[in-house]
Amino acid sequence: MTATQEPTALTFECETGNYHTFCPISCVAWLYQKIEDSFFLVIGTKTCGYFLQNAMGVMIFAEPRYAMAELEEGDISAQLNDYEELKRLCVQIKRDRNPSVIVWIGTCTTEIIKMDLEGLAPKLESEIGIPIVTARANGLDYAFTQGEDTVLAAMVHKCPDKGPESEKEDRNAIQKLLNFGRKKEDVNTESEYADHPPLVLFGSLPDPVVTNLTLELKKQGIKISGWLPSKRYTELPVIEEGYYVSGVNPFLSRTATTFMRRRKCKLIGAPFPIGPDGTRAWIEKICSVFGIQPKGLEEREAQIWEGLEDYIKLIRGKSVFFMGDNLLEISLARFLIRCGMTCPEIGIPYMDKRYQAAELALLEKTCQEMGVPLPKIIEKPDNYNQIQRIYELKPDLVITGMAHANPLEARGIDTKWSVEFTFAQIHGFTNARDILELATRPLRRNNNLKELGWDKLVKEEAKI
Repeated sequence: MTATQEPTALTFECETGNYHTFCPISCVAWLYQKIEDSFFLVIGTKTCGYFLQNAMGVMIFAEPRYAMAELEEGDISAQLNDYEELKRLCVQIKRDRNPSVIVWIGTCTTEIIKMDLEGLAPKLESEIGIPIVTARANGLDYAFTQGEDTVLAAMVHKCPDKGPESEKEDRNAIQKLLNFGRKKEDVNTESEYADHPPLVLFGSLPDPVVTNLTLELKKQGIKISGWLPSKRYTELPVIEEGYYVSGVNPFLSRTATTFMRRRKCKLIGAPFPIGPDGTRAWIEKICSVFGIQPKGLEEREAQIWEGLEDYIKLIRGKSVFFMGDNLLEISLARFLIRCGMTCPEIGIPYMDKRYQAAELALLEKTCQEMGVPLPKIIEKPDNYNQIQRIYELKPDLVITGMAHANPLEARGIDTKWSVEFTFAQIHGFTNARDILELATRPLRRNNNLKELGWDKLVKEEAKI
């Protein structure tokens, strides 16, 4: 291949082997809100506690359902009884909050001192009468959003096989009572759905997004049998051998593997429902697996793109560079390329090529259709080398972790925090506008500064 030729396939590299990301224990911030009857016990040092206080400071009025089990110097030298201390805390949690489940989050310190959380949990669970889910979310082994992955993978083991026959009979009796006096055509809601095997979706999403995706699939005659996680731990979906599962987030490869290996489920490998293009591809893949002919998706996608034009005209022809933080990078890059941007490099902390195979194929297809070069994908990037490449490439926008945003801004490079995409509602057709609202904000800010003539003043202050 000569120097002038563009690569015809995606290229992958791995640099440092280190994760330069937000700590994965931050998954507590969104999981405790999603699973309403849960309580999270983070087992670590004071540093972990300080991090969580800062990471969740914006939620101070929500009374977070989490606590710290602090490991002091005595624990590290094995002079204290871990079991008795954890029992004391869990008994107190049961007395004060009475949750349906307690989730133990193991930090780096539990790995270093080899705490046997998985061994302690079953014994304590039987003693206090509350289920305990043990998940490792340490920064030694996992990147930012993979904290959720380890929690959901642990919950897969807790999903019931079958509901008792008595419970099914009770539900049927209640349903008959609710339907009494209604017209037959109103009662027969099952006719709206095609005959297909049970489908369970996994990934923590806000309730409005769950409703939105559920309705989009319902339009195609597809019924969702359950979500993991559910709003309440007591409503975990039934999982049986042969069930189909599909993930809505790119960072849930461990959960997907647990479904397939431990529960003998069939994974639907689809692009992720981020952006109108990704959402359509996600629905189409599920339809194809169930032998259903999708209806109206092309028109639906075109309608959404039409409504995004006011944002797209701001970024069309511009370039974006991903430093890598939350594992959403491939999906976001694919969507922004479809919007008319170019992307020379996608940094990503961890790349599971099997789980993201469909997303990578859609990225490649999108670049070919838009007539732009394929991005280079760098796993575990070296931040110093990346900054040198940013200086050379001069991208219009860099999506980065919080640590690098201000230093890059001081050097005249527009940035956007990757963590904002983690907490925003970005899935489904209707939320594509929110992605572009975030991505274009620094560009719109600069345009406003230029109109006011303040851009020169800002540059002068940066030099000082």
